[in-house]
Amino acid sequence: MDGYGRLDGISPPGRLAGPAEGITLEELALAARNHGLPLEALRYEVTPPGLHYVLVHYDIPAARAEDWRLTVDGRVRTPLALDLASLRSFPAVTHRVTMECAGNGRARLDPRPVSQPWLVEAVGTAEWTGVPLRLLLAEAGVGADAVEAVFGGADHGVERGVEQDYRRSLPLGVAAGRDPEVLVAYGMNGGPLPPQHGFPLRLVVPGWYGMASVKWLTGIRLTAAPFTGFQQAEGYRYRREADDPGEPVTRIAPRALMIPPGFPDFMSRTRVVRPGEVLLEGRAWSGHAPVTRVEVSTDGGGTWSEAVLTGPEGHGTPHPWAWRGWQARWTAAPGSHVLGVRATDATGAGQPVLQRWNRGGFGSNHVQRIAVLCTPESG
Repeated sequence: MDGYGRLDGISPPGRLAGPAEGITLEELALAARNHGLPLEALRYEVTPPGLHYVLVHYDIPAARAEDWRLTVDGRVRTPLALDLASLRSFPAVTHRVTMECAGNGRARLDPRPVSQPWLVEAVGTAEWTGVPLRLLLAEAGVGADAVEAVFGGADHGVERGVEQDYRRSLPLGVAAGRDPEVLVAYGMNGGPLPPQHGFPLRLVVPGWYGMASVKWLTGIRLTAAPFTGFQQAEGYRYRREADDPGEPVTRIAPRALMIPPGFPDFMSRTRVVRPGEVLLEGRAWSGHAPVTRVEVSTDGGGTWSEAVLTGPEGHGTPHPWAWRGWQARWTAAPGSHVLGVRATDATGAGQPVLQRWNRGGFGSNHVQRIAVLCTPESG
């Protein structure tokens, strides 16, 4: 899991879109490969695998379950080399976890970071089955000087001129902890992992943005010093200036999303509803603490009213790291309206109306807005 050299001229450094610059062909190619959750699929408490958001940094690797091996080495007493049958011999658990891409909302920023152009749909909730990472670390025996666990995936490519396998690390306290309990997962929603979700093996880190949940997992190495690979030290950082070392992207910021009401115009996605009572509903989540409040606006953010929360309330519930539902009722009158929704978690953290900007477009959780046209039925 060592680094590779820089390949100049292949992949440009991260940049910002110029004034009035539209989506580039390269971004369009990314958007065609990756996909977000159709917002109407928020109605599912557990997202069907084909509707769960997908981000693949490089290519989906060719993988054969019978040949797959996971190594656990570095600062351990007993290095491990496990095939899938060996992994399945460990006690298995299933956790329902909401996962969100760190770049969700990036395309709504101004100036816009040039990358995968997410709007707000890069999210999903699945039931992941696998082995608690803490059990594998206990089997290997954690060395006294270990401080981090570095995770390597089989996906390989070039990013900003750096050739690399996809690799990320976690502090040892998180990797070996129980809350959240990190999984080495081999199942999704009762079946095997689909290829785009990491078949045959991936990491699942509850509460953290998706970049931490390394797919196509091949190696876990305990280190005596913090990992400084590209995705850790350069790729996923909150920066305002290009030369700013930045702060690491870690846990998911609070967010609520609304199922768009009514029915859509094909191109603009403007929603059409009829006059009268309309049920507004959706999901809310946070990687820091349970969501304790959701508010809805039907006048573009001028006024807010509290929604009714449904589902698990917090830690100690059956699904502490999954989103929860919310509902509100709105009496629609003819005309144009802008709906919005925002969440607050138990720490008091909420969603800004205007996003705090950063060069990577990470952690962008400003309030969702939905344009709605209320019209009487024709005829």
